[in-house]
Amino acid sequence: MNTNEFEDRLKALRPRLHRYCARMTGSAVNGEDVLQDTLVKALHARTQGVAVDNLEGWLFRIAHNASLDFLRDRSRNTVVPLTEDVEAAPIPEADIVAISFQTFLRLPELQRCAVILRDVLGHSVDEIAGIAECSATAAKSALQRGRAALRRLAQAPEDTRLPLMSDQDRRKITAYVHLFRSGDFDAIRAMLADDVKLDLVNRLRLEGRDKIGLYFTRYAEETKWRYALGAVEGQPAMLVFDSTGPMERPAHFVLIDWSESRIIEIRDFLFAPYVLEAIDWVRLG
Repeated sequence: MNTNEFEDRLKALRPRLHRYCARMTGSAVNGEDVLQDTLVKALHARTQGVAVDNLEGWLFRIAHNASLDFLRDRSRNTVVPLTEDVEAAPIPEADIVAISFQTFLRLPELQRCAVILRDVLGHSVDEIAGIAECSATAAKSALQRGRAALRRLAQAPEDTRLPLMSDQDRRKITAYVHLFRSGDFDAIRAMLADDVKLDLVNRLRLEGRDKIGLYFTRYAEETKWRYALGAVEGQPAMLVFDSTGPMERPAHFVLIDWSESRIIEIRDFLFAPYVLEAIDWVRLG
């Protein structure tokens, strides 16, 4: 497999890898961070001449370990060893897609891994064992216990998680959304730090005020988007709706990072629609 073929395969597998990383970390946004880390590690291994027989299994093993590293860095969870076998039926895909990422996060890591790989992504028990680096018996046990636990958790009423947003943060994102709505992109450009970063997720990254002007020009030329103040996973966000459709949920969203009164990073998920699956979002004001 040449380099171009390898990169094409990575691109094709990106949505499946994100489905795994998002549920393992309990966050679509954090899942994207872990996914990017996974792809960087895979590309580095490729340049080092690592031989790979099963590309998908190899990538999921990297994603699995990257997810665990992310969680352990934040001390959110610990791996729970599983040996007991409990029968449980598969969870239908329509049901499992509707379960929030935060609900998955309440499962022990090996159970979470097994349910995601089997019921979300269709891997076999043996493949789960290979990715999680455990025995097939442990993988099967984790799957059965995880299914049973996830059913119980999904049926329990969820707490309403309103974003904790300071008045200052609300004023900043409200102003940003207002300027987008009015098309005053010159005013937005005036708010940019000199070394502002743009992450057009799954497409490109740019740095510097003079490098990202075309980004706003493209938005100015597109008439179908409608903008709203909101929050994604508790973070202030600009929600972007497609006016040619029902507008029941965002088509994508944009996260803004500030330093004082200057915008230092724009993270736009326009080209990463897979991130929206079961994401926790709310429209505000």
